[in-house]
Amino acid sequence: MTTLKKGALVYYKSKAAIVEVVSDKIDILFFKTTKRVRDKDIKLLHPGPLSDVAILDMDVPETLNTLDETLELLEGEPVPLSDLAELLYGEFTPQSTWSSWMLVVDGLYFEHDDKTDLISVRPSDLIQAEQQKRQTDKNKKEAWSNLLARIKDNKIEKEDYTHLVEIEQLACGEREGSRILKALSLQETKEVAHGLLIKLGYWNDEYNPWPRRFGLTLHDPEFDIPEPLETERRDLQHLAAWAIDDVGNQDPDDAISLEDDFLWVHIADVSSLVTADSELDIEARERGTNVYLPDQTIHMLPTTITQKLGLGLEDKSNALSVGFRITESGELEDIEICFSTLKVTRTTYDDADKELDSTFADLKVITDRFHQRRLDNNAAMLDLPEVNIKVSDGDIMIQPYSRGGSRQIVTEAMLAAGEAVALFAIKNNIMIPYAYQPGPEEIQHPEKLSEHYAYRRFFKASRHSTAAAAHFGLGLPCYTRVTSPIRRYLDLVVHQQLRAFLTEQPLLDHEAMLERIGLADEGSFAARKAERQSNQHWKLLYFKQHQKQSGESWQGEAVVVMQDERKTTLILPDLAIEPKINKQDALALDQSVTVQSTVVNVVDLYAGFKIA
Repeated sequence: MTTLKKGALVYYKSKAAIVEVVSDKIDILFFKTTKRVRDKDIKLLHPGPLSDVAILDMDVPETLNTLDETLELLEGEPVPLSDLAELLYGEFTPQSTWSSWMLVVDGLYFEHDDKTDLISVRPSDLIQAEQQKRQTDKNKKEAWSNLLARIKDNKIEKEDYTHLVEIEQLACGEREGSRILKALSLQETKEVAHGLLIKLGYWNDEYNPWPRRFGLTLHDPEFDIPEPLETERRDLQHLAAWAIDDVGNQDPDDAISLEDDFLWVHIADVSSLVTADSELDIEARERGTNVYLPDQTIHMLPTTITQKLGLGLEDKSNALSVGFRITESGELEDIEICFSTLKVTRTTYDDADKELDSTFADLKVITDRFHQRRLDNNAAMLDLPEVNIKVSDGDIMIQPYSRGGSRQIVTEAMLAAGEAVALFAIKNNIMIPYAYQPGPEEIQHPEKLSEHYAYRRFFKASRHSTAAAAHFGLGLPCYTRVTSPIRRYLDLVVHQQLRAFLTEQPLLDHEAMLERIGLADEGSFAARKAERQSNQHWKLLYFKQHQKQSGESWQGEAVVVMQDERKTTLILPDLAIEPKINKQDALALDQSVTVQSTVVNVVDLYAGFKIA
């Protein structure tokens, strides 16, 4: 490169540089540092002399009066860079050359041929298209900057909501990251996204992200309901059948009757409408269960099925009825299963409790035998607080569940029906999903609340299998869940198998049963976790609601259930919350204390307490 001299302006790695020494290689001053390069690594722009590139205006020219004229003159006629500088600026200087070269590198109006080292004008249609694209990109960049500024200032507008969807999806676990949070130098976590959405007013405090975080479908299924299968039924309308539920229950799927000493458990005959591998069946299989949230219920099956099959909703109800005797020792015998027609009376636990010594006295005697047998088998009668949470018109109501009385009668009858069906299936070689639970390493009989709390930690979760096995927690040698086919899919599968057997139709094979167990368990597991986290969400909002309504922090009873090296664990019986506080050596296990809420963090599902 013989034209290179000291002080020449060259182009190196997209930057301006000055030649200092020319020999077998070239020394250039680049970013105030001398660098040795080969001649092919640089492009000569102007012979100089130039002492300092800092005196040059480095930017691409935004406006130039001679540009249109130059474009017209050079159309179809390539020229060297020096000529382009003369046409654009009327002179060939380091500055005019650099500015001209920046226009070439910019690529809007000119293009450079590396082989000929000549510059030509781009076609006008390409220039126009590129200009439109650049204006669009500029508008997008400005809109992006303005969006970030509004978020920082906490002054979002309605049109911003579409952009905030990505933050919502992150907060709900539906995507991994957020471009907006990254641009704001915020952690791309569900909790940070949740907090920002509340701060911006995109979500209110009440918004519950947990069902979406666990991938639940948030709407009820909608399908046309087929006509029920024609079924030969036993007429049991002469029996007094009772569907006993909580106040407000909308899906009565079981009822009980007593015929002399023969106990009947009647269950909504869902398999007459939902047949194996039908659209309804496949939808229910994927959902696994109803999801019971404080502010809504998400159904496994269309609600119209409940209206058609719910026991006691019509003058006559069709059911699958499971009958058996409970012996003095609590064992089951004379098990009988049939399709039936009956009249069902609906009532509540509270109302039924008033008739324990009359209407339900004989039922209590019989179910108490079964209960005692389970106790004798070391059933884990864990007595830990449970509550029912309902949200109505913004009001959060938390009511502890009662124990004993008519609720225990119903519980024992339903468990007995589960054992009866399991025994029936074993005897007749009917493949069904059995529920089982291994026992703990040490069997205990807790009495105090702290002992119940400690014993719970030794238990493994209940599981399903195609082979019958003992369910330790229930104190039963075999068991299947069968009494809630409207709201639990595997209960429905049991009904479908029983129907196939009773009507002499083909039963599901082992592979099909395993597939159903796997899918239903997956859906049910997600649903139960979403329910637990959602309940905690609304419990924390209950504290905030109390503070807002009363002007004071919540206070209430707590019981000490565990002491470790650093923390004291409490249970709040009225709310079924188990917080930890800094260790209180003066407190004894099972001691009752009054505590006060100190901090409520809905985003992190955390509530702090102190001894009041």
